[in-house]
Amino acid sequence: MAADELTFQTTIGVDVKGETWSCVEIPGSAEFFGTGRSVRVDASIDDVRLENVGAMVTGTGGHMVSLNAKVRKALGKDVGDPVEVTVTKR
Repeated sequence: MAADELTFQTTIGVDVKGETWSCVEIPGSAEFFGTGRSVRVDASIDDVRLENVGAMVTGTGGHMVSLNAKVRKALGKDVGDPVEVTVTKR
């Protein structure tokens, strides 16, 4: 794994102010990106490739990537389902 790439297993769904959003949270993201601000990334969720997407701040010091309905349909997955994620810095 390259220094600009991070691969991990996670579950779709991030708690944001009491609501579950259809996102994946990036573990250790502030250290990985070197910032607590939003950044642009390339991501692979299982076999679905997302290019130049925003990794938004979670409000708890981390980052998350949103998975819209089109992406979840392509994955055949929804909130609560496990996925393998690879995030690459841009």
